[in-house]
Amino acid sequence: MNQKTMMTDLYELTMSQTYFQDGKKDEIVYFDSFFRSIPNQGGYALMGGNEEIVEYIKNFHFTEEDIEYLRSTNLFTEDFLSYLKDLKFTGDIYMVPTGTPVFPNEPIVTVRAKTIEAQIIETALLSYLNAGIKFTTCARKLKESALELPIMEFGARRADGPDAAIMASKYAYIAGCSGTSNVYAGKKYQIPVMGTMAHSFITDYEDEYEAFLAYAKMYPENSVFLVDTYNTLKSGVPNAIRVAKDYLIPNGYRLKGIRIDSGDLAYETKMARKMLDEAGMQDATICISNGLTAKTINSLKEQGACFDSIGAGDNITAPNIRIGCVYKLAGLEENHKIIPKIKISNDKIKTTNPGYKKVYRFYDKETGYALGDVITVHHEKLPMDEYTLIDSENRHNKKTIRNYEIRELQELVFQNGVFVGPQMSIENLRNHCEIEMNRLYPEIKREEMPHQYYVDLSEELYALKEELLAYYSQEERVKVYAKRKENRTFKNS
Repeated sequence: MNQKTMMTDLYELTMSQTYFQDGKKDEIVYFDSFFRSIPNQGGYALMGGNEEIVEYIKNFHFTEEDIEYLRSTNLFTEDFLSYLKDLKFTGDIYMVPTGTPVFPNEPIVTVRAKTIEAQIIETALLSYLNAGIKFTTCARKLKESALELPIMEFGARRADGPDAAIMASKYAYIAGCSGTSNVYAGKKYQIPVMGTMAHSFITDYEDEYEAFLAYAKMYPENSVFLVDTYNTLKSGVPNAIRVAKDYLIPNGYRLKGIRIDSGDLAYETKMARKMLDEAGMQDATICISNGLTAKTINSLKEQGACFDSIGAGDNITAPNIRIGCVYKLAGLEENHKIIPKIKISNDKIKTTNPGYKKVYRFYDKETGYALGDVITVHHEKLPMDEYTLIDSENRHNKKTIRNYEIRELQELVFQNGVFVGPQMSIENLRNHCEIEMNRLYPEIKREEMPHQYYVDLSEELYALKEELLAYYSQEERVKVYAKRKENRTFKNS
């Protein structure tokens, strides 16, 4: 059982006990999860982490061992521990589907639940989102640079632990990679597994030729040789050609390809291609690897490098980026009404959008391209004939759109604690990602200086935010707190 309820920060539990003691345990709250910016000034991110969140929520409960551990900390009352013992998630969760392009400040997950339930799930939910979005986005960036060339995910050894490696393999495949070297992920998710040899295999033999020959005898139909162990052009490629001529071709097979994992990939792939072609092996492919990034791939293509496939690891499973998803209270229910809540910061970017919200995406009816997103108060209806999209970060930037269709981005995944979301296979998720990526303008997807995608606040949401900002201004806070102090009754300690 995938039971990870205790994967939560201590303060989630201490806050929850305070809610419990203050009679707030049945209070209904709304939390939004979102990120504030796209790493490396990218044009988009891709949703991920959904399936892990679903499994976590399905198995959400505290075991007897969990309760005993919490008791041993001497931080919790027996009443609260008894409450936790029977706790299940009973709320609603809305999520943007896996593989969908997402943008800063728009709610990608919305949780409506009792206060304590919503609070305790925060840590795990954010952990899965930050990892899933990172893996999916980074893999897709490589895929966009590679265009139609296949990318194999080789990053298990570089991941931050086995769980991350398995998760990265899955989301890399959803994002468009052709397969993975991770056998566990291949088995679990039915992902094609790929790979041939490492340098250690070659150095274990007397010489490079013998290593290639041994492998050719074992896998004659899949002979792809790693040619950069000693010297790519003077040794590796010539020995690959020798084995093909000495063993593969006489036995009715062909050299499938070579892989180059170091050196000047532009120069060496061009020279290797020339050597293979001159040897009559025009059908042999060239795979490149070695910590490749989207920028590197683009550069190699500009230099005329000759390669047919890509092996990528570090920059999928362990990229040096941070998504930075957060989880903020947006509202609570009182007397069947939603009371909006806002978090204000001197950092403009950290001031939240209040209330229970929905996110809609506009699509051009003629081209199918996404035109922009708008975040609304949940009950709003958008016009179907004309809309002016306004950049929420710079309200002077605006564009009026017509002839569009609208789609709500989030889907209901849990209702009253019961899973009601769509059951999609990994192939369906992969197809969904491809479709949605093809609906983004190329200018938004480009690696260098991508075009800005509009994420708008509806007029009603913008007005609500401004109203709350004014209400919680310093002057107003002083008045409110003074009034509360007058009316407050203190009990004797």
